[in-house]
Amino acid sequence: MTTTTLIQLYVFVLAGFVGYQTISRIPPLLHTPLMAATNAISGISLVASLVLAGAHLGVVATALGAIAVACASANIVGGFLITDRMLGMFRHEAAAPKEGASRAAQS
Repeated sequence: MTTTTLIQLYVFVLAGFVGYQTISRIPPLLHTPLMAATNAISGISLVASLVLAGAHLGVVATALGAIAVACASANIVGGFLITDRMLGMFRHEAAAPKEGASRAAQS
């Protein structure tokens, strides 16, 4: 392995460790804003993968770009579904009429 490859591997492992430590220490109240930010980052990666897929730099680059488009799209859709589900936990349902109030309205 070259020195550049070792440095890149070191940065990748360090970023994974820092990311895990950061995510594991976030309180549940901040998960929804964090998911929204993650969806924005996934949108940026989708744009980059679309550019790569359409650049006609070769068959391999186009195939990898198409795979990246599929993965980024699945990530965005899944992120929005999870965010919607999390926000659903905070929604208040419409207050049901009390039993006495419904009887009074019927009379």
